[in-house]
This record gives sequence, C-alpha cells and structure tokens, in this order.
Amino acid sequence: MGFLYIGLVNVWAGQTGAATLLSRIFCMDISRVDLNLLVYLDVLLRERNVTKAANHLGITQPAMSNGLRRLRDLFGDPLLVRTSEGMTATERARELQPLVRGILSDIEQAVQEKTPFAAQESQRVFRIMASDYAESCLMPRVLRRIRQEAPHVTLDVLTPSDVSFLDVEQGRLDMAINRFDKIPQSFHQKTLWIEYFACLMNARNPILKEPFTLDTYLDASHIWVSKTGFGVGVGVNPKDVQRLGWVDEALGRMGRKRQISVFTRHYQVAMLLAEQHDLIATLPSRAAWLQKDNPNLVVKVPPFEIPPFELKMAWSPLLQHNSDHQWLRKLIAEVAEEVDEEFAPFGARFESPQATPGLHSER
Repeated sequence: MGFLYIGLVNVWAGQTGAATLLSRIFCMDISRVDLNLLVYLDVLLRERNVTKAANHLGITQPAMSNGLRRLRDLFGDPLLVRTSEGMTATERARELQPLVRGILSDIEQAVQEKTPFAAQESQRVFRIMASDYAESCLMPRVLRRIRQEAPHVTLDVLTPSDVSFLDVEQGRLDMAINRFDKIPQSFHQKTLWIEYFACLMNARNPILKEPFTLDTYLDASHIWVSKTGFGVGVGVNPKDVQRLGWVDEALGRMGRKRQISVFTRHYQVAMLLAEQHDLIATLPSRAAWLQKDNPNLVVKVPPFEIPPFELKMAWSPLLQHNSDHQWLRKLIAEVAEEVDEEFAPFGARFESPQATPGLHSER
C-alpha cells in the first residue's frame, strides 16, 4: 500500500496546486522530499508503534524504522518519543497529523473511481453513536427515511460508552451525534441544531401551586442527567459542580445549588422518574417536546438562564468523500431540519435572545 502512494502523491501535488500546502508543512522545496514519507507519518501517528505501522503498510520493521529516522531528520523533531505509556506524539507531530491526513484523504479521493450509492440495493450497515437524547429525537425519523429509501440497509446505534474517538477517526464508526466539549481537529462536523433547556415535572407536583421562580426551583428535588451520555466515573460527587454539567454550572455562577435526589445517564429514564415522582428533570427542550402530549407531565421554562449547546454530527476525514456516507449525512441533516421546523412553535419559548449563529454550517 505504502509504495503505491509515491507516484500518486507527486501526481496529485502537481495537478492540484497542493505544492503550496505541502511546502508549508515541510518548510522546504518538496521536489527534494520523498512524499511517500507522508504515508509513513500518517500511519505511525495513528498506530504509535513502529512494528504495527510496518505491518499496516506491508513493509519490514527496519524499513519503517528507517522511515521514522528520515522523518525525524526532515522535521528536526523526534515526532514520537518513548514514555511510560508507550510511544507518544510530540507537539509538532500533533500539529502535522490532521494536515497530513487531510492531504492523503484528498489523494485517495482523486485516484478512486467514485461509485454512486445504490440505496435501493445496498445492504450496508451504518454504525452511529448517539446519546439517548439524540437517539430519541432523531433516530425514529432517520430509520423511517432509511426504510423508505434503502430498505436493505441496517442501522446500528451505539451509546457513547460503546465507542471512542479513535473508532470514529479510523472509520470503524460512521457517525457520532452528540454534544462535544472537544473534538479532534481532523474530524468533519456539522451542527444539526441549537438546543435550549426545559423543566419537566409531574402534573401533580406541589410546587406547581406557586409561581415557578428560582427559589421554588431550588426548594424542589431534582434528577441529574449526564450531559453527553458518557459516565463521569465510578460514583458522582454532588459537590463537584464543573463535572455535573450545564445546569449546575449555571447555578454555581449565581452562587446557588440545587438538591439532587437521583443521578442517571439516560434522558428517557429521567423523564420516567419525573412522571412518577415529585422531582424536576431539567433537560434539552426537544427531549421535553417528546412528552408534550403526556397529560401526566408539565413543561416549564427554567427560571434562570442556562447556556444553549449545539448538537453535532462528526465523522472521520476518511469517509468525507465516500458516496454511501455522503448519502447518510444528507439524510440525517434533512431529518434534523424537519425536526427543527416541527419543534419551532413549541421551542420558541425556551430560546434566549442570544441565539448561536452558524446553524447547519459544515466543515
């Protein structure tokens, strides 16, 4: 695989005007550089192991070691250093990784014949990671569209605890849909919608007899839900406001604190608990919207400002130009817009005056 790239990289660089970008990366005349080293560097930074990288490219371990030596000479940087945790990338290597991966992804796109996705005949399995909030709001409609347009396609929805960013990066997972605090720079992403918060409670909750103020809210007992679907470790410390997430951080900035009676990692469970107990669930407004016709539940606007967040879908640069994946991305984006339009009359009351710009932008 590795040696096949030598000619392809040079052809691509000459025909696409990529020489300027490559020159910036290498800080030298690229005509004097063996561009096959890009392939070595890409695999080495993914595997963090010379032997595994050599096996991946089908070359000998000494050849890969020699390639690493040449890369170190080329960049004047060790790139990978041995630590107690194995081979660790230097800061310079981390800067180079998304640039090199993007270049190789473009090369792959340039030389591969593009076959349109045959939706009606495809038996592909699409694997998507989604928090249960995103899954509840999106997946029923996504599945309906898939069954209409691609009846033999299978959808495998995984939870955040099932996978890692490495699974996304290496293309083992087609898509991650969640709210992300941080995301690898090399990933492509698209904002599906901007989400605000709502309070959900039992229609018989005694606090409904009074105006729903901040003091009323704080006098009640609450359900905590993991903000991303990921766990926060073994056990939860109710005093650790930063790890508790959006709602408690917003209260903490006002010097206030709520009484949490139960911790859960699932929005569906939080809504069920709110229905059956005198507890308040403060959760994304689209999750509350799913319960709008439930006579046992009441939805209220939070009596304090909680910053909104963006629900995004993210995917590997390896899949950016894949026709199957382009079809899936387009379908999910269209479904998200449908949800947004249908939700708008219900959701307007929860929006703060400062809405985040750039909705549906992609990079």
